[in-house]
Amino acid sequence: MGLRIRLARAGANKRPYYHIVVADSRSPRDGRFIEKVGSYNPMLPAEHNDRVRLQSERLIHWLSQGAVATDRVARFLGHAGITQMPAYREQPLQSAPKKKAQERAKAAAGA
Repeated sequence: MGLRIRLARAGANKRPYYHIVVADSRSPRDGRFIEKVGSYNPMLPAEHNDRVRLQSERLIHWLSQGAVATDRVARFLGHAGITQMPAYREQPLQSAPKKKAQERAKAAAGA
């Protein structure tokens, strides 16, 4: 059983609120989970104390049991000092211009 620490959406329409949960990797996003270990409210300002709430003792326990955090939750854990801050790109590779567009840009710059 692969354990994941991930976000489960809870909130009303256009008012997102997420629970940080430990769940089996095969269970659905908002479905069955093992334990709720925190919450994330993206509607609050970034500097607000209640934007991300974590139960650090339980998170450390589940990480020691082999649970793997998703990218977003890993950033929360990094900011809280529970784990190392993950490396991430500001510009995702997927949104970079494709090969033909790069060739056209190079040709336009050279002309």
